[in-house]
Amino acid sequence: MSARPSLESTKKEDLSSPSPVVTAVDDAGALDAAFVRRTMRKVDLRLLPILGALYAFNLIDRSNLGLARIVGAGAELGLSQGSRYSIIALVYFPPYIVLELPSNILLRKVGPARWLGTISLLWGAAMLASGFVKNWQALAGLRALLGACEAGFFPGCIYLISVWYVRSEVQTRLAVFYLTSTFVGGFLPIFAYGVSTMGVVAGLQPWRWIFIICGIITCSFAILAYPLIVDFPDKAKFLSQEEIKLVRDRVEHDRADSEPDPLTWRKAGQYALDLKLWAFGIMYLCSTMPSYAFSYFLPVILNGMGFSVRDAQLLSSPPYIFAVLLGLLAARMSDKYNKRAPFILAQAAITIIGVCLTAFTTGNGSRYFGTFLGLFGCQANIPAVVAYQANNIAGQSKRSFSSALVVGLGGIGGIVASVAFREKDSPKYLPGLATTIACQGLMIACCLSTTAWFMYRNAQVRRGEGKLIEGRQGFFYTI
Repeated sequence: MSARPSLESTKKEDLSSPSPVVTAVDDAGALDAAFVRRTMRKVDLRLLPILGALYAFNLIDRSNLGLARIVGAGAELGLSQGSRYSIIALVYFPPYIVLELPSNILLRKVGPARWLGTISLLWGAAMLASGFVKNWQALAGLRALLGACEAGFFPGCIYLISVWYVRSEVQTRLAVFYLTSTFVGGFLPIFAYGVSTMGVVAGLQPWRWIFIICGIITCSFAILAYPLIVDFPDKAKFLSQEEIKLVRDRVEHDRADSEPDPLTWRKAGQYALDLKLWAFGIMYLCSTMPSYAFSYFLPVILNGMGFSVRDAQLLSSPPYIFAVLLGLLAARMSDKYNKRAPFILAQAAITIIGVCLTAFTTGNGSRYFGTFLGLFGCQANIPAVVAYQANNIAGQSKRSFSSALVVGLGGIGGIVASVAFREKDSPKYLPGLATTIACQGLMIACCLSTTAWFMYRNAQVRRGEGKLIEGRQGFFYTI
């Protein structure tokens, strides 16, 4: 075997502690790069597609409310009366927030395939039932159930994905997982328009079929999840022993946390004292707030610009496609240069520009263009912030806690969006758009603060001063 680049050369921040024994090496101790590529490609193909498919319908099932509203649910259920629509959008989030952490504790105990598959099947059933409600109160109850069932999926996926990859690889994988789901979800308005042309079928109005069809598809993918979702690296069956050793050795060398470390309530209490985790959560909240706002209110905003229901649905898709393509490019560049904060700051600024165009200009062309920029900035920042937090913690239990905390706080972004975008402010929703801008300013402040602290601590440890970062010899923060 010819000499390959050493394991140390594959990292952006070298660990100063002695490297563990690696697998697939030649006599000179060099890593077989071709073997690494084949193994990680196998991991990519087994891990990401099924999670991405399920998360696509996770996003669709929580986001199709606005489309169902303009297709006919608003008129039939009286959703424009008082705060009914905002209440229905809001009740999703309390159970979504409080069940994040318990779900991640159960994820390790039950196993990813059984746990993620089961909660997917349950939320698919809740979505299916939404197509048969008789009043807005029943729809609100099912939305709360939907939030409870979906609570554990995204933080569980973040945790599962992050334990398979080294830090310089994780944002691209998270972006593929999240933005591919967003891409699929971007075609929801076109799907909704197609359903709206069906007319009454089997005695059911078109808006009901949006929920019914989405529920059936979600349940179908959930059944496939049981045999397809992979386990944690220490329990995986789809790789050879040599391949599993390679995966675990790479992670151990990168951040020394390849060993299983179950999350307990006692550990959760200790991790809750780490302020940087709350900063990550606030940043994630600020990135999800405009994402939820666009998903719930973009068709309504476009309809308020004077576009017909059909055109508002069809015009809702291109901004999502634009956001996905540029978001994937940004994630790839972030991994290539192993930088997180500069991309987060730039994307937050782009969100502000886009929202300002939508909120404060008068022409429909400029307002519509603003939705492209706004959606790109906030959608790209969701995997960027998740990667930022995943890169700067160590230990599997802390990784599990952090993903639950961050995504839970992200649910508060949905509450903010539901409250800030009030029915009485239709069709421009200026207070909601102003709140979105304020959230981006808060995210920029948090990102600058954490970056300054991380730079200070990295320099301090390199000088041989202060405590070890994350208690690990040679661990440095990713800026």
